[in-house]
Amino acid sequence: MTLFRPCIDLHNGQVKQIVGGSLSDDESQLKTNFVSEKDAAYYANLYAADALTGGHVIQLGPGNLEAATAALKAYPDGLQIGGGITNENALSFLDAGASHVIVTSWLFENEDFSLTRLEQLSDLVGKERLVLDLSCRRTTDGWVVAMNRWQTLTSMSLSPVNLSKLASYCDEFLIHAADVEGKCEGIDEDLVVHLGRYCEIPVTYAGGVKSLSDLALVDKLSEGRVDLTIGSALDIFGGSLIAYTDCVTWNREHEDERS
Repeated sequence: MTLFRPCIDLHNGQVKQIVGGSLSDDESQLKTNFVSEKDAAYYANLYAADALTGGHVIQLGPGNLEAATAALKAYPDGLQIGGGITNENALSFLDAGASHVIVTSWLFENEDFSLTRLEQLSDLVGKERLVLDLSCRRTTDGWVVAMNRWQTLTSMSLSPVNLSKLASYCDEFLIHAADVEGKCEGIDEDLVVHLGRYCEIPVTYAGGVKSLSDLALVDKLSEGRVDLTIGSALDIFGGSLIAYTDCVTWNREHEDERS
Protein backbone atom coordinates (compact mmCIF):
# COMPACT_ATOMS: atom_id res chain seq x y z
CA MET A 1 0.00 0.00 0.00
CA THR A 2 1.37 3.40 -0.97
CA LEU A 3 1.97 5.76 1.96
CA PHE A 4 2.83 9.45 2.22
CA ARG A 5 6.44 10.24 3.15
CA PRO A 6 7.36 13.73 4.43
CA CYS A 7 10.35 15.83 3.43
CA ILE A 8 12.45 18.79 4.48
CA ASP A 9 14.39 20.40 1.62
CA LEU A 10 17.12 22.78 2.75
CA HIS A 11 18.78 25.51 0.70
CA ASN A 12 21.14 28.05 2.27
CA GLY A 13 19.91 26.94 5.69
CA GLN A 14 16.23 27.57 4.97
CA VAL A 15 13.35 25.19 4.30
CA LYS A 16 12.42 25.71 0.65
CA GLN A 17 10.55 24.14 -2.20
CA ILE A 18 12.46 24.48 -5.45
CA VAL A 19 11.80 23.53 -9.06
CA GLY A 20 14.29 20.68 -9.26
CA GLY A 21 15.53 21.34 -12.77
CA SER A 22 16.58 24.88 -11.84
CA LEU A 23 19.21 23.84 -9.27
CA SER A 24 22.72 24.78 -10.39
CA ASP A 25 25.78 26.76 -9.38
CA ASP A 26 24.17 29.81 -11.00
CA GLU A 27 21.82 31.08 -8.27
CA SER A 28 20.19 33.50 -10.72
CA GLN A 29 18.60 30.52 -12.48
CA LEU A 30 17.01 29.16 -9.32
CA LYS A 31 13.21 28.92 -9.35
CA THR A 32 11.80 28.83 -5.82
CA ASN A 33 8.18 27.94 -5.08
CA PHE A 34 8.33 28.56 -1.33
CA VAL A 35 10.61 29.79 1.43
CA SER A 36 9.42 28.92 4.94
CA GLU A 37 9.49 31.28 7.89
CA LYS A 38 9.76 28.19 10.08
CA ASP A 39 12.96 26.27 10.60
CA ALA A 40 13.79 22.66 9.85
CA ALA A 41 13.28 21.57 13.46
CA TYR A 42 9.68 22.83 13.31
CA TYR A 43 8.88 20.43 10.48
CA ALA A 44 10.73 17.59 12.17
CA ASN A 45 8.67 18.10 15.32
CA LEU A 46 5.49 18.18 13.23
CA TYR A 47 6.32 14.88 11.56
CA ALA A 48 7.23 13.32 14.90
CA ALA A 49 3.93 14.43 16.44
CA ASP A 50 2.06 12.79 13.57
CA ALA A 51 4.18 9.63 13.76
CA LEU A 52 5.26 9.91 10.11
CA THR A 53 8.18 7.67 9.21
CA GLY A 54 10.48 7.34 6.23
CA GLY A 55 10.83 11.08 5.70
CA HIS A 56 13.97 12.68 4.37
CA VAL A 57 16.02 15.82 4.90
CA ILE A 58 17.88 16.90 1.77
CA GLN A 59 20.72 19.42 1.85
CA LEU A 60 20.65 21.22 -1.48
CA GLY A 61 24.18 22.58 -1.54
CA PRO A 62 26.33 24.05 1.24
CA GLY A 63 25.22 26.02 4.28
CA ASN A 64 22.65 23.54 5.56
CA LEU A 65 24.50 21.51 8.19
CA GLU A 66 23.20 23.40 11.22
CA ALA A 67 19.58 23.26 10.07
CA ALA A 68 19.84 19.60 9.07
CA THR A 69 21.38 18.61 12.39
CA ALA A 70 18.66 20.46 14.29
CA ALA A 71 15.99 18.53 12.39
CA LEU A 72 17.66 15.18 13.14
CA LYS A 73 17.93 15.99 16.82
CA ALA A 74 14.27 17.04 16.93
CA TYR A 75 13.13 13.65 15.55
CA PRO A 76 15.77 11.04 16.46
CA ASP A 77 15.69 7.96 14.21
CA GLY A 78 12.70 9.45 12.41
CA LEU A 79 14.35 11.08 9.41
CA GLN A 80 16.83 10.16 6.71
CA ILE A 81 19.52 12.65 5.64
CA GLY A 82 20.95 13.28 2.19
CA GLY A 83 23.04 15.84 0.36
CA GLY A 84 26.82 15.70 0.39
CA ILE A 85 27.00 12.33 2.14
CA THR A 86 30.37 10.57 1.88
CA ASN A 87 32.23 7.82 3.68
CA GLU A 88 33.87 10.53 5.81
CA ASN A 89 30.70 12.11 7.24
CA ALA A 90 28.07 9.36 7.04
CA LEU A 91 28.57 8.05 10.56
CA SER A 92 28.41 11.55 12.04
CA PHE A 93 24.91 12.02 10.63
CA LEU A 94 23.79 8.70 12.04
CA ASP A 95 25.25 9.72 15.42
CA ALA A 96 23.30 13.00 15.14
CA GLY A 97 20.02 11.08 14.93
CA ALA A 98 19.44 10.10 11.30
CA SER A 99 17.78 6.74 10.75
CA HIS A 100 19.54 6.40 7.37
CA VAL A 101 22.01 8.27 5.22
CA ILE A 102 21.09 8.94 1.59
CA VAL A 103 23.84 9.02 -1.00
CA THR A 104 24.14 9.80 -4.71
CA SER A 105 27.01 11.92 -6.00
CA TRP A 106 29.78 10.32 -3.92
CA LEU A 107 29.11 6.99 -5.62
CA PHE A 108 30.24 8.41 -8.96
CA GLU A 109 33.70 9.27 -10.24
CA ASN A 110 33.61 11.46 -13.37
CA GLU A 111 29.96 10.45 -13.88
CA ASP A 112 30.91 6.75 -13.76
CA PHE A 113 29.35 4.59 -11.05
CA SER A 114 31.78 3.11 -8.51
CA LEU A 115 30.72 -0.24 -7.09
CA THR A 116 33.78 -0.10 -4.85
CA ARG A 117 32.52 3.08 -3.19
CA LEU A 118 29.06 1.61 -2.74
CA GLU A 119 30.48 -1.52 -1.12
CA GLN A 120 32.65 0.61 1.14
CA LEU A 121 29.77 2.78 2.32
CA SER A 122 27.37 -0.14 2.74
CA ASP A 123 29.94 -1.95 4.87
CA LEU A 124 30.62 1.21 6.89
CA VAL A 125 27.07 2.17 7.88
CA GLY A 126 25.32 -1.16 7.32
CA LYS A 127 22.95 -2.05 4.49
CA GLU A 128 19.99 -1.44 6.79
CA ARG A 129 20.92 2.23 7.28
CA LEU A 130 21.74 3.17 3.70
CA VAL A 131 19.39 4.71 1.12
CA LEU A 132 20.43 5.21 -2.49
CA ASP A 133 19.13 8.38 -4.11
CA LEU A 134 18.61 7.41 -7.73
CA SER A 135 16.92 10.65 -8.75
CA CYS A 136 16.83 10.75 -12.49
CA ARG A 137 16.02 12.41 -15.78
CA ARG A 138 14.19 10.86 -18.68
CA THR A 139 16.19 10.19 -21.84
CA THR A 140 15.40 8.47 -25.13
CA ASP A 141 16.74 5.27 -23.57
CA GLY A 142 14.78 5.44 -20.33
CA TRP A 143 15.76 7.07 -17.05
CA VAL A 144 19.32 7.99 -16.10
CA VAL A 145 20.55 8.87 -12.60
CA ALA A 146 21.40 12.58 -12.26
CA MET A 147 23.95 13.89 -9.74
CA ASN A 148 25.23 17.32 -8.65
CA ARG A 149 21.79 18.70 -7.79
CA TRP A 150 20.31 16.79 -10.75
CA GLN A 151 22.34 18.71 -13.33
CA THR A 152 24.81 16.00 -14.41
CA LEU A 153 23.72 12.79 -16.08
CA THR A 154 25.71 9.75 -15.00
CA SER A 155 26.46 6.43 -16.62
CA MET A 156 23.87 4.68 -14.43
CA SER A 157 20.46 3.91 -15.91
CA LEU A 158 17.46 2.70 -13.93
CA SER A 159 17.43 -0.58 -15.81
CA PRO A 160 15.92 -3.66 -14.16
CA VAL A 161 19.41 -5.19 -13.95
CA ASN A 162 20.88 -2.15 -12.21
CA LEU A 163 17.97 -1.80 -9.78
CA SER A 164 18.33 -5.45 -8.79
CA LYS A 165 22.09 -5.16 -8.36
CA LEU A 166 21.92 -2.01 -6.23
CA ALA A 167 19.18 -3.40 -4.01
CA SER A 168 21.60 -5.83 -2.39
CA TYR A 169 23.60 -2.96 -0.87
CA CYS A 170 20.93 -0.73 0.65
CA ASP A 171 17.66 -0.61 2.55
CA GLU A 172 15.66 1.70 0.27
CA PHE A 173 15.70 3.79 -2.90
CA LEU A 174 14.71 7.46 -3.06
CA ILE A 175 13.89 8.65 -6.56
CA HIS A 176 12.99 12.19 -7.59
CA ALA A 177 11.77 12.61 -11.15
CA ALA A 178 13.91 15.71 -11.71
CA ASP A 179 12.14 16.72 -14.92
CA VAL A 180 8.83 17.27 -13.10
CA GLU A 181 10.07 18.01 -9.56
CA GLY A 182 8.45 21.11 -8.08
CA LYS A 183 6.14 21.77 -11.04
CA CYS A 184 2.90 20.34 -9.57
CA GLU A 185 1.85 19.32 -13.06
CA GLY A 186 1.54 15.58 -12.55
CA ILE A 187 3.75 12.63 -11.70
CA ASP A 188 5.86 10.63 -14.15
CA GLU A 189 3.43 7.73 -14.40
CA ASP A 190 5.70 5.61 -16.56
CA LEU A 191 8.49 5.90 -14.00
CA VAL A 192 6.18 4.90 -11.15
CA VAL A 193 5.10 1.80 -13.08
CA HIS A 194 8.74 0.97 -13.78
CA LEU A 195 9.73 1.31 -10.13
CA GLY A 196 6.81 -0.76 -8.92
CA ARG A 197 7.67 -3.51 -11.37
CA TYR A 198 11.43 -3.73 -10.88
CA CYS A 199 12.37 -2.45 -7.40
CA GLU A 200 12.95 -5.34 -5.00
CA ILE A 201 13.25 -3.12 -1.90
CA PRO A 202 11.15 -0.21 -0.56
CA VAL A 203 11.19 2.86 -2.80
CA THR A 204 9.90 6.41 -2.42
CA TYR A 205 9.03 8.50 -5.49
CA ALA A 206 8.90 12.31 -5.59
CA GLY A 207 8.06 14.78 -8.33
CA GLY A 208 5.09 16.51 -9.88
CA VAL A 209 2.40 15.60 -7.35
CA LYS A 210 -0.64 17.85 -7.83
CA SER A 211 -3.51 16.18 -5.99
CA LEU A 212 -4.27 14.02 -2.98
CA SER A 213 -5.59 11.50 -5.48
CA ASP A 214 -2.00 10.97 -6.65
CA LEU A 215 -1.53 8.78 -3.57
CA ALA A 216 -4.20 6.44 -4.91
CA LEU A 217 -2.77 6.73 -8.43
CA VAL A 218 0.73 5.76 -7.33
CA ASP A 219 -0.75 2.89 -5.32
CA LYS A 220 -2.55 1.65 -8.42
CA LEU A 221 0.32 2.13 -10.87
CA SER A 222 2.91 0.51 -8.60
CA GLU A 223 0.60 -2.11 -7.11
CA GLY A 224 1.29 -0.58 -3.71
CA ARG A 225 5.06 -0.98 -3.93
CA VAL A 226 6.03 2.71 -4.17
CA ASP A 227 5.60 5.39 -1.50
CA LEU A 228 5.07 9.06 -2.33
CA THR A 229 6.73 12.27 -1.16
CA ILE A 230 4.78 15.50 -1.63
CA GLY A 231 6.43 18.91 -1.54
CA SER A 232 5.35 22.07 -3.32
CA ALA A 233 1.69 21.09 -3.53
CA LEU A 234 1.35 20.84 0.28
CA ASP A 235 -0.21 23.66 2.27
CA ILE A 236 2.59 23.52 4.86
CA PHE A 237 4.96 24.47 2.02
CA GLY A 238 2.80 27.28 0.67
CA GLY A 239 0.83 25.10 -1.73
CA SER A 240 -2.91 25.20 -2.30
CA LEU A 241 -3.49 21.78 -3.83
CA ILE A 242 -3.10 19.33 -0.93
CA ALA A 243 -3.70 19.62 2.82
CA TYR A 244 -0.98 18.08 4.95
CA THR A 245 -3.60 16.82 7.42
CA ASP A 246 -5.25 14.86 4.59
CA CYS A 247 -1.96 13.08 3.93
CA VAL A 248 -1.65 12.20 7.62
CA THR A 249 -5.21 10.88 7.55
CA TRP A 250 -4.42 8.81 4.44
CA ASN A 251 -1.55 7.10 6.25
CA ARG A 252 -3.60 6.39 9.34
CA GLU A 253 -6.36 4.84 7.24
CA HIS A 254 -4.03 2.71 5.10
CA GLU A 255 -1.03 1.73 7.24
CA ASP A 256 -2.73 -1.52 8.25
CA GLU A 257 -2.98 -2.48 4.58
CA ARG A 258 0.79 -2.52 4.21
CA SER A 259 1.73 -6.09 3.52
